[in-house]
Amino acid sequence: MVKRSRALVVTLLAAALGVTGCSGSDDAGGDPTGEETDRVAYITAFGAVGRDAFAWVAKEKGYFAEAGIEVDIKEGAGNQQNLTALKSGQVQFGALDFTGAVIQAGKGEFTDWRAIAAVHQQTLISVMTTADTNITTPKDLQGKTMATGAGSVTELLFPAYARLAGFDPKTVKIEGVQATALNGLMASRKVDALGTFLLSRNALQAASKKEVVVLPYSDYLRDLFGNAIITTPSLIEKDPDLVQRFTDAVLKGLQYSIEHPDEAAAILNKVKPTYAVAAGKGEIEAMSPHVRPASGAPIGFMDEKQVAQTITVLQGADLIPPGLTPEEIVDLRFVKKS
Repeated sequence: MVKRSRALVVTLLAAALGVTGCSGSDDAGGDPTGEETDRVAYITAFGAVGRDAFAWVAKEKGYFAEAGIEVDIKEGAGNQQNLTALKSGQVQFGALDFTGAVIQAGKGEFTDWRAIAAVHQQTLISVMTTADTNITTPKDLQGKTMATGAGSVTELLFPAYARLAGFDPKTVKIEGVQATALNGLMASRKVDALGTFLLSRNALQAASKKEVVVLPYSDYLRDLFGNAIITTPSLIEKDPDLVQRFTDAVLKGLQYSIEHPDEAAAILNKVKPTYAVAAGKGEIEAMSPHVRPASGAPIGFMDEKQVAQTITVLQGADLIPPGLTPEEIVDLRFVKKS
């Protein structure tokens, strides 16, 4: 993180010129009030798609600027890359799949992060297929082939999902592939189903030109969060005020996005012209029901009991060993219940 104080710049310039009692602004267009601007980098959960539009909305609508923050938004590529970018200091904030990050923390692979706000109150990972496969229930997957993102949380959680749904996960052949290849494989019927995100439904329907069947993991794994906003424990300790201001601004962008999906999608399209407004709007509308907490708490709120239950579910599925605590993966001070 690079921090710049316009007041300091003015003071140094005045000293260099031998002038006292001077007021003004810096050469970047200036803020005559001398208020401090923080420059940070943020990485999206995955690329520039509807589910991540809210960060660009917060920037376009001036919410970051109002909070005294200049944000460089980078396109993410999943948990591994995003956590690596955070660890190396390339970014100070990011979004990622919370459950996947908990698995990595529980295994000791990535521990230097904390979730500070929820984007989705429940996991959006799902089994998705087309109607012509005649797969309508989880048990219909037995004897079939399902493609997932290689090493993705969808793949990692499938055994737990299958057991809770009442069938042996070993009866399903799992093919780990690049996430960008999933819809093409399903559209060409090279696989029988996909392990993917609920928000990809419209894209699969467009690619396959067929009715799409969705079997959400949340039908059986009810206590898992979806995406979350993260930062580092060191930044929280060093500058909690910055973390608070960033959290407030990005969540303001999230709320505006679900209330104005057309405008949010148009803002995203300005950044990524190859991503159609209709696709962005569709994703935003699809995720909207999963953003607001059922308890009536503010957007972004993470319930500590649900965090603890997430850990319990993952331990019960033998995905992480015992010992992980909520305090090691979340910091709840930045979005209070009321």
